Amino acid sequence: MATIYVSEQGAVISKTSRRLVISKDSVVILELPVFKVERIFIFGNIQLTTQAMNFLLENNIDVSFFTMGGKCHGRLTAMESKNIFLRLAQYERYLDKEFQINLAKTIVTIKLENEIELIYSFAKNYGISKFKETLTAIQKCKELLKSKTAINAIMGIEGIAASYFFKAFKMMLRDENLVFNVRQKNPSVDPINSLLSFGYTLVTNEILSVLIGQGFDPYIGFLHGINYGRPSLALDIVEEFRSAIDGFTLKLLNKAILTEDDFISTPDGTFLKPNSMKKYFIHYDKLMSASNSDVDANSDSNLKSKRLYIKDRVNMLRKSVIYKTEYDREYIKEEMKISLNN
Repeated sequence: MATIYVSEQGAVISKTSRRLVISKDSVVILELPVFKVERIFIFGNIQLTTQAMNFLLENNIDVSFFTMGGKCHGRLTAMESKNIFLRLAQYERYLDKEFQINLAKTIVTIKLENEIELIYSFAKNYGISKFKETLTAIQKCKELLKSKTAINAIMGIEGIAASYFFKAFKMMLRDENLVFNVRQKNPSVDPINSLLSFGYTLVTNEILSVLIGQGFDPYIGFLHGINYGRPSLALDIVEEFRSAIDGFTLKLLNKAILTEDDFISTPDGTFLKPNSMKKYFIHYDKLMSASNSDVDANSDSNLKSKRLYIKDRVNMLRKSVIYKTEYDREYIKEEMKISLNN
């Protein structure tokens, strides 16, 4: 099933029989049967008719509403999962400090391993020597995690490792015209930060949908804790997937799929232009829906797409929470790899 991205300003999403129709000025842009649609992302000024809204709810198709800058400000979703037993277990595990600390350390460890893997995948083609200091520092952070017994300490290690990683990220950018000094958000002040934030937001929203579908309370996290209105559990899970967006962003920029001309700077930040956003969606959807064999024709593995992998990770978290078992980090690294060369 497909993810539909609607960013044509002034478009209307309506329903005809069992088909969704996207049109503008009475001209049909896209028409497809409901069984082919898994989710819809709406950006900016798009109208959704009441008939279409009811139709989407009846068919359990989530709709997420974004600003043109990529900020998610709401979701349309069917009734929440009736799995109250999972939520009760989640509340109990949150109050279990040993479980919380162990899960938080596992999440950050996986993130650091993915960062190391991404740097190695770049360095093997462009030289490992200039990345040695960064790789050593991140590896040291990974070792330091083992002795930490407080969430603040774990978050501190994660922050230090992130600062080292983005120094390496800067060195992996091959377009000297693109300026990237530091990771900055809210607002994103340059094209690179804009792409990173946009990608993280899209993946977080996909994870949020899966968490709610399983019956989790997305506002209670184990690494990110509790903060009013923040989907902390989705932010926990997205840590495993940040390196996928980092690698994807490098690929878009290093291969000049997107250039500085694809962005517009405003007092509110730097954003993709409307037509460039459509180009981004094409590549992002390939990233999320392609299996390993789709990405690499020479691969003989039959690994899942990242969307299926998200479902697997959420399902593993569900088992961990219900049965109080370890959140397994023996994940398949190949599924998280981004080819920077193909």
